[in-house]
Amino acid sequence: MKRPSVLNRILMALVFLFLYAPIFVLIVFSFNDSKSRTVWKGFTFDWYAQLFQDSSIMSALYTTLLVSLTATLIATVVGTFTAVGLFNMRKRWRRPLMTVSNIPMTNADIVTGISLCLLFVAFFSAWGAFAQWFNSVQSFAVLPVRLHMGFTTLLIAHLTFDIPYVILNVMPKLRQMDKNLIDAAQDLGCTWMRAFWKVVLPEIKPGIVSGSLIAFTMSVDDFVISYFTAGSRTSTLAMEVYGMTKKRISPKINAVSTLLFITVLVLLVIVNVREARQERLDAQRKR
Repeated sequence: MKRPSVLNRILMALVFLFLYAPIFVLIVFSFNDSKSRTVWKGFTFDWYAQLFQDSSIMSALYTTLLVSLTATLIATVVGTFTAVGLFNMRKRWRRPLMTVSNIPMTNADIVTGISLCLLFVAFFSAWGAFAQWFNSVQSFAVLPVRLHMGFTTLLIAHLTFDIPYVILNVMPKLRQMDKNLIDAAQDLGCTWMRAFWKVVLPEIKPGIVSGSLIAFTMSVDDFVISYFTAGSRTSTLAMEVYGMTKKRISPKINAVSTLLFITVLVLLVIVNVREARQERLDAQRKR
């Protein structure tokens, strides 16, 4: 392969500078010993200390991690079994269902957020009418008449875009797997579930890990869909940062943005390293 010319290298460097210079400036000024966003007055960790002492930010961080971890766990299990089910379907059924499962990844976040918000509002309205009728005909169990958007609706919303990423990562590993392995395991006395745990799961494990890491990254980083489905009582870290920008901008925003960027960067590096190692292992097996 030909080496890139000097002009191509300069162009590539300018593109990366254009993309990451604002983030680099944000990271630098998160350590600035001043509220100024233009003048450097010394190095300090005070903004990070104030960040961890802010109860509202810590509460939003706890909600973000709880939602992200819960959504990732559920999406990993559901997405893995869904991928296995789709893989065993006929092509004429599998293709349209795969297209449908990919829609949440290609659809605009604001469309997904608004549609989910309208869905929850319609469901709560129907639930209120049902609860009133149910409570009027009996007194043994009283159902709540009014429901509100909160942690549960936020979790459901995150699942809608986390599950497709798991499916997308698991499906290629299922295609690479030798189909005769399952038949061989069952011929040796394994039930289907035991064959899945002993044979299929180890083969598709890299795809499951990659899908779960991407799902976690997407949940931590999401703002638009969370904004429309969290309600007024629940707030994620991204929503809290957005609320801080409406007031006088504090350098704590630089600190929390830096931590978010580093978290997402570390997760993406882990995903890419795992994929690179898996590709090398696959190449060695083919040899």
